Amino acid sequence: MIRRSLAVLFCLLLLLPIGAQAKGFTFTDTNGKKLTLSNFKGKWVLINFWATWCPPCLKEIPDLVSLYESRKDVMVIGIAMDYRDPKTVLKYVKSMSISYPVVLGDKKTASQIGPVSMLPTTYVFDPDGNPAVYKVGLVSRESLEEFMREYSRNPPNQQRPSDTRQQKYR
Repeated sequence: MIRRSLAVLFCLLLLLPIGAQAKGFTFTDTNGKKLTLSNFKGKWVLINFWATWCPPCLKEIPDLVSLYESRKDVMVIGIAMDYRDPKTVLKYVKSMSISYPVVLGDKKTASQIGPVSMLPTTYVFDPDGNPAVYKVGLVSRESLEEFMREYSRNPPNQQRPSDTRQQKYR
């Protein structure tokens, strides 16, 4: 009886991070719209942390816009970090024709996703809402599409999301 109880407790503890991760994030974009991971079930979700003063961040934005606009199975959310004036961020959004949702972020916002030690940093969630990979540094449309293709062909074994989150993309 005690062994069975311990086994059940152990299984519940293993599921706890999965259940906690299923909640995902809740952001409010610059248009006042609530964004949650569960709203995008069935889509790849890319969370891109960037800043207006960051040249690699600005370089990758056209690829992210192109990916977002051309694929119905992809959602991109840009999170502007380290800004002084929200108006400056909004000017960049307009001048770079960013069509995906943009969130004015801070440490609390980032803590919902994972560590952001440098900009740009991009987190990718698979269509089931599980963390798939993250990349510190510049990403391209080509590299993201290649990753999604490979991941779809060879999904990881039943790993816990907290384990897959640590998978860094080169």
